[in-house]
Amino acid sequence: MPEAAAFEKEGLGPVDLREARSRVARNARTTPLLESESLSERCGHRVAFKCENLQTGGAFKMRGATNFISRLEPAARERGVITYSSGNHGIAVAHAARRAGVRSVVVMPRTAPAVKVDRVRALGAEVHLAGTTSLDRKERAEALQKERALAMVPPFDHPWIIAGQSSCGVEILEQMPDVGTVLVPVGGGGLISGVALACAYHRAGIRVIGIEPEGAAKMSSSLRAGGPVTLPSVASIADGLLPSRPGDLTFAVTRSFVAEVVTVTDDAIREAAVFLLSHEHLLVEWSGAVGVAGLLSGVVKTFDAPTAVVLSGGNADPAVLLGLGRA
Repeated sequence: MPEAAAFEKEGLGPVDLREARSRVARNARTTPLLESESLSERCGHRVAFKCENLQTGGAFKMRGATNFISRLEPAARERGVITYSSGNHGIAVAHAARRAGVRSVVVMPRTAPAVKVDRVRALGAEVHLAGTTSLDRKERAEALQKERALAMVPPFDHPWIIAGQSSCGVEILEQMPDVGTVLVPVGGGGLISGVALACAYHRAGIRVIGIEPEGAAKMSSSLRAGGPVTLPSVASIADGLLPSRPGDLTFAVTRSFVAEVVTVTDDAIREAAVFLLSHEHLLVEWSGAVGVAGLLSGVVKTFDAPTAVVLSGGNADPAVLLGLGRA
């Protein structure tokens, strides 16, 4: 694994991932991998869901947040932590911080779904609402960080975050040893980077495919450009996948170990989330349903390989998914 070894100096070697998994196990669940009879029949091979919608805090983000906060020095933990998030990362940081006895501050967009804002507050975090873009909330968080000397917990572009998310990939390999394809939602790239590294270190030949919304195709655009690019604007119902730029580190890992990144429409995302709720009895938010959207729409080709689809989050209002309410 010559390419994989290049990331060891970044703190993302096999030992780093192994140690991160041990830390993650203190707070996060080993989520189930559930086979889908309907999708398996449709695709002609085994398809199973990695149910991060059932994760502590309702999303995979608990993994990275737990690993990061666990690695802070005592002095930093005493001062507290801050992050910026459209929702799930904020929930995870608030949750992990509360369990560690650490004060937390979360900056969220004014457009964040009420269910996510309420959850962050209920976990004891101090919430600030700032603008509508990832840059708006990042700037506000950095100002508060400087003012209060808080430790910043980045949403995706940090080795401790990526290593924490890699535990999701390790679990998939243990639960589905013959897996040939793994479908992963792509926001800033932390989850897909961790899953791709886990696959690269444990077994060659697994195709990791990223799925992002058509209106926020920052990773696929960056791959075509040969380097991280910032989109002038982003728009999608998948609010958790709306960073306008991938991270430098997450881009590098994705370019090295991800087979391809494809996009799906908002209509396909809606269809997938409703399918999951009505046919599979799984409540999955728009962002978490993009992998299933790729399968149902035919955008993803799995080449008859046993396939794991990461359902990355479940912090959604079922009435909204079914068109009966407002976000």
